[in-house]
Amino acid sequence: MNQLAAALRQLRTETGLSLAGLATKTPYSKSSWERYLNGKTLPPREAVEALCRLAGEPVGRCVALWEIAEAEGSGRGATPTAAGTRGPATRPQAAAPPPVSAPPPTPQRGVITLAVLASVCAVAVTAVVLALLLIPDSRTSDALSPTAATTATPIGPGCHGATCEGRSPMAMRCAARPDTVARHRTATGAWMELRHSRECGTTWARTWGGRIGDRIEMTVPGRTGAVHGAQVGNTVDAESYVYTLMAVTGPGTVVRACFQPAAKAGAAPGRKECFDGRVH
Repeated sequence: MNQLAAALRQLRTETGLSLAGLATKTPYSKSSWERYLNGKTLPPREAVEALCRLAGEPVGRCVALWEIAEAEGSGRGATPTAAGTRGPATRPQAAAPPPVSAPPPTPQRGVITLAVLASVCAVAVTAVVLALLLIPDSRTSDALSPTAATTATPIGPGCHGATCEGRSPMAMRCAARPDTVARHRTATGAWMELRHSRECGTTWARTWGGRIGDRIEMTVPGRTGAVHGAQVGNTVDAESYVYTLMAVTGPGTVVRACFQPAAKAGAAPGRKECFDGRVH
């Protein structure tokens, strides 16, 4: 539970959201997030996955931690005691000696066999969960056969430099460890960021906390055609991040992001807001 809570706190830091912010972007209340992040209560698996998505991180590691915490909390990793309760294995108490005239009792082989099988299953479940935790990314576990193990290669970015222009940072795996070039909060309360991937040599913009119809646009001033935009199209977009496509950038490149709020019914579109960031 402590490992899971520490991982969740790190993810919350990466999102830049307060507890109240998490409550507005997920189905879980501020007090619930306080309990989850401090290890007081095991969060639902859906809450862990939601926080991973908000942080722009793969869910594999945290889900593995959640499965271990859930197994410990439910006692599935413990050996059943003689009374049928969950807990650590204990040495059985010696039974009272039978009367001299009574024949020695016959061992109940079925009960012993079931106890052994239960212990083996518990060990197997723990081993599988730990193996999942040690996998760097759930996307790398396509197969477990010996052939796959010998031919598999680490998954890195799917493009670099000019081959990334106009492509999705998520689909090309350029958003694994990006730098935040600049951040801006709009007058409507939405957030914008310019993100840069050194591995891919690209920059893109993202927005969150907005409304359906909000639009974000990224340009590289002075470069013709380097304009990429994205729009909050539905409630799912409004509750998570919306990304633009990528532009090739190097150290010193100035990139601009603009936010156009959705027009309210019967009113003109809101004021467009722009800000610049320089790639380091």
